[in-house]
Amino acid sequence: MKVECLKEKFGNAISKAEKITGKNLTLPVLKCILLEAEGNNLKIRATNLDLGVEIVIPVKVIEPGIVAIPGNILNSFIQNIHNDKNIILETIENNLHVSTSTNSTVIKSLPSEDFPTIPVLSEERPFTLNSKDFLKGLKSVWYSSSTSSMKPELSSVFIYCDDENIIFAATDSFRLAEKKVRIKKPKDFTQILIPFKNIPEIIRVLDEINDEIEVKMNKNQIAFSYEGLYLTSRIIDGIFPDYKQIIPREFKTEVIVLKQDFINSLKLANIFSDSFNQLSMRIHPSKKFFELKTKNSDVGENINKMDSALSGEDIDINFNHKYIIDCFQSIDSDSISLHFNGLSKPLIIRGVSDKSFMYLVMPMNK
Repeated sequence: MKVECLKEKFGNAISKAEKITGKNLTLPVLKCILLEAEGNNLKIRATNLDLGVEIVIPVKVIEPGIVAIPGNILNSFIQNIHNDKNIILETIENNLHVSTSTNSTVIKSLPSEDFPTIPVLSEERPFTLNSKDFLKGLKSVWYSSSTSSMKPELSSVFIYCDDENIIFAATDSFRLAEKKVRIKKPKDFTQILIPFKNIPEIIRVLDEINDEIEVKMNKNQIAFSYEGLYLTSRIIDGIFPDYKQIIPREFKTEVIVLKQDFINSLKLANIFSDSFNQLSMRIHPSKKFFELKTKNSDVGENINKMDSALSGEDIDINFNHKYIIDCFQSIDSDSISLHFNGLSKPLIIRGVSDKSFMYLVMPMNK
């Protein structure tokens, strides 16, 4: 193989692919990026068996060929070349020689025939989604997924449709996030579960796209395509909990407060929280006060009162403050509403001017 290519395009592609390489000790070739030169293109592939990516970039192919190179070494080297626009990649004695006007480097390769194939969904009928809208849904909820692999359906993002929206949901059984994104319902879209650990890389790879992306699905995989980029992820075979039944339909207490005031109070509370991250909320509409309290026997305690609009019954209730503060990245409104329905019932957080996002947090026992 011998090709000449632009350093910037090659570097961008390698940077995306390297993050998807695997760390499987029993299959060392997974740590590699596969480079295949043919026609006028260079195909750059990486997989960790859960996620796979192929990026095609135009290059000058002097001699076609294929080589598997450790992704971290290749990416680190390419990202640290600063003064050269063009690079030449050439395989000599099964190693990759990388040349620029100022540098010559040899990187040892692994057997390319050991590199696994990336699933290609060819027979499924494609549909299109707006990339930014789809990623907005993922970004709004994925942090609420369980990080444990004990229940795969909880360590995932659940995506399904209603009449007007694609709905994204994630839960770890202590909190739940739901985001409705108004997208024209694709004909062949059914509900799917994408593994939580794949979401950051899906976001990173697709984040620069401001256009419609082509999507294909079968019972095992979902694949995204856009102008020389092909990304595929495993789908979890499982049933997501019927979370609608735990969302209260009416509330006994409501607080409306400025989002930034609430965030600032939570940051103060964090300084004095105990090992359980316990946050005490006191909402007393009868006395017109709303306060947050944290206490740590080794550090001290903090009580913070906030200006707010209150209605309903008085309530004193405890939560894990780390669960609460996570959701504000998903709320665009300046003001938020907190809805309570009694001591053992969940808290519902929404943006006052945006009803497309809902966040539910279960209370802590004292």
